[in-house]
Amino acid sequence: MSSIPREQVAALIELLDATLARSLLGAYLYGSAVDGGLRSDSDLDLLGVVERRLTDAERRAIVDGLLPLSGRATRPASWRPVELTLLVRDDVRPWRYPPRLELQYGEWLRSGFLSGDLKPSPPTNPDVAVLVTMVLERGEAVLGPPARDLLDAVPHEDLLRAIADGLPSLLDDLEDDTRNVLLTLARMWMTATTGEVRPKEVAAAWAASRLSAGSRSLILRARAGYLGESVDRWDDVNVARRVAGDVRIRIEALVGPLPPADASV
Repeated sequence: MSSIPREQVAALIELLDATLARSLLGAYLYGSAVDGGLRSDSDLDLLGVVERRLTDAERRAIVDGLLPLSGRATRPASWRPVELTLLVRDDVRPWRYPPRLELQYGEWLRSGFLSGDLKPSPPTNPDVAVLVTMVLERGEAVLGPPARDLLDAVPHEDLLRAIADGLPSLLDDLEDDTRNVLLTLARMWMTATTGEVRPKEVAAAWAASRLSAGSRSLILRARAGYLGESVDRWDDVNVARRVAGDVRIRIEALVGPLPPADASV
């Protein structure tokens, strides 16, 4: 585990404050940085709440500032890739589903940013329900008031809805991102059962204790790889697919049929 790179956090807040000034209402660290410790390949997760929509110039300035602060070739060795999510307060308070993103930055989006694609597509994203829950449960305020002053709690039904809506696209990535997909499935299952959103290694241990021996061994292999305890290889994706199917069935049994969301964005 590594400590939080505080100089990087300060640089991120300086960038947001210089670009948005009084529109930036609060910023919160969440994820492994504040819940279990950063792992070797962990991102630095930051969620910001803003008062209004971003202008195109503000969006460009934030992305242009993040590219060198987050990129492996340009950031200091102790810094991390950044995942930044910005939400407009009135989009999420009062809470409604599906939730809307104002901006999301992550290294997996870098090629799109470099080609000028700066707006989330689609603008709604079920994963916001999970991020807001993580911030409210264990987030650390680095600017502004406690998160509960700006964000409403996500009802458990909407967490279930977000899990159900996110499953198909997650499973599409199984072959290319096997470890992460298996760990995310474990976290979805734990969240659907308990209402908590915990780190992937915690969720993997929780899931492993509830699976058959074959599925348990693969979830624990993914966990060990994530923790840097071993080198995990995934040459036979069909085996991983069977484990993913096992966990998916358990998730879908918990989610069940949900009534339509009654909020519009």
